[in-house]
Amino acid sequence: MTVENSSTAPVILSVRDLDIKFNLRGRVLNAIRGISLDLYQGESLAIVGESGSGKSVFTKTFMGLLDQNGVIAGGEILYNGQDLATFRTERQWRQIRGREIAMVLQDPMTSLNPLKTIGSQIGEAIAIHQGLRGAALRAKVLECLGDVGIPDPEHRYKQYPHEFSGGMRQRVVIAIAVACRPKILICDEPTTALDVTIQAQILDLLKNLKRKYDLTTIYITHDLGVVANVADRIAVMYAGDIVEIGSCEEVFYTPKHPYTWALLSSLPQLGVKGQELYSIQGAPPNLFTEVKGDAFAPRNPHALKIDFEERPPYFEVSPTHKARTWLLDPRAPKVEPPEHIRELQREGVRRHGG
Repeated sequence: MTVENSSTAPVILSVRDLDIKFNLRGRVLNAIRGISLDLYQGESLAIVGESGSGKSVFTKTFMGLLDQNGVIAGGEILYNGQDLATFRTERQWRQIRGREIAMVLQDPMTSLNPLKTIGSQIGEAIAIHQGLRGAALRAKVLECLGDVGIPDPEHRYKQYPHEFSGGMRQRVVIAIAVACRPKILICDEPTTALDVTIQAQILDLLKNLKRKYDLTTIYITHDLGVVANVADRIAVMYAGDIVEIGSCEEVFYTPKHPYTWALLSSLPQLGVKGQELYSIQGAPPNLFTEVKGDAFAPRNPHALKIDFEERPPYFEVSPTHKARTWLLDPRAPKVEPPEHIRELQREGVRRHGG
């Protein structure tokens, strides 16, 4: 069953039954397990989950950036009439990477070349994809620097990465990503290495660039708090699968999967002074072995017997909200979410009037 949305916007990218495997020292790791997802033009989709849940691996396939030992073992990635899952050569990927789909990586220090000026690094991307040279190229680079809020672009153009603060380096990485006017911008943990004040500035910048360039954006993060003000929809990933997806309000205020309950309960904002902060017990499953049933079952205090035997299908909560949990089966016993989640539900009622 495909994870859908009732949005009237056209689908810009469609993933069908995607399976990704890695060969590690003769052993096979099934990193992505049959994901289907439609991305809608102009939306902001946040993909959240613990480290190792498959968020980055999933989106790297959209740009042909899988590690050499990784392979798409099944499924389709449909974009602009092409199946990206069938691409095998750099020549094919150059038509997509940067020009159609671009990525902002989480560590600007490793994304930027310390031996090249900022201007030359932004200019390189523009020259490759837009064919500009000379004065026209320089003017475009200066425009990009201004668009991402870097003051005195004429002076900054000639500087090197080490002369920029962390926040300014991240702005440069964003400038490189949007310089070629991609249709889809993937932001992989874009604020991880930044302090809270700079985080807010970078998220505001990304929202402004989305509007200016009519971007479709994907945010990858382990922090639900970061995406609360930027995402239209949230997809929750666990063990290489999307276990819940819905609008931002639905996932925050009426979550249905026990893993989403656990993620939300772990938010520092929900902590009570004097009480220990909630943490998810146990560890994710070993993806070198076949996952039987619901992958979250061994860590789920509300697990049913069937959770250990059969993978749950998606159950529809609303036309825009689905979750892969047996607790939504009409035959399942009624299980109340934890107190943290009930408080969020009450907050949602207060905010939205029911």
